[in-house]
Amino acid sequence: MEGGAVPVTAPAARTKRSPTRTNMLVSAAEVLRERGAAGVTIDEILSRSGAPRGSVYYHFPQGRNQILTEALRHAGDTITAHIDAAADQGGTVLMDSFVTFWERLLIDSDYNAGCPVVAAAIGSADDEPRLTEEAGRIFRHWRDALTRAFTSDGFEPTDAAALAVMCIAALEGAVVLCRSTRSVGPLHDDADQIEFLVKAKEFVHRHGLPRISSGR
Repeated sequence: MEGGAVPVTAPAARTKRSPTRTNMLVSAAEVLRERGAAGVTIDEILSRSGAPRGSVYYHFPQGRNQILTEALRHAGDTITAHIDAAADQGGTVLMDSFVTFWERLLIDSDYNAGCPVVAAAIGSADDEPRLTEEAGRIFRHWRDALTRAFTSDGFEPTDAAALAVMCIAALEGAVVLCRSTRSVGPLHDDADQIEFLVKAKEFVHRHGLPRISSGR
């Protein structure tokens, strides 16, 4: 996709001035992106954040599950903020922003970081049901934002909602392929096909389905 994209950057790195609690959440979100919910341990969070062990139950009295849930919310809301910022500019701009976001995150992490929301949604139903619920909330917000964007482009609400679901599913799948192939190629291929589909649906919406000649 080309042109009109809102500049999007990956979440900012931690700084020494950041509060301990925020550092711990960012660290937990990093591990969640890289290893999934099962890979998030207190020891790894403390190691990455540099926080003292006593800060765990000071800031998160419910322990690991609370850290996981709040880290997912923190990471999901970061992505959501970028989506919301572009939603009023139409589906194409929003999709450009989404692609740019993931491209930068994948490259900056050397293809080690994926989507924390996907990681939570598929790996936590039994052990951390609150994570699954939070992931569902975030995905619904993204779907609704994309639906608004496509509706503003002139699509009927039903078509806009279906396009939104398809775009999220396709792009999240592309992120997985990018990590496994260590290339942003799948992301760009996916974006090109989504753009083609959107333009094709716009054509049909405006002009109707083309008539097929019988050859007689």
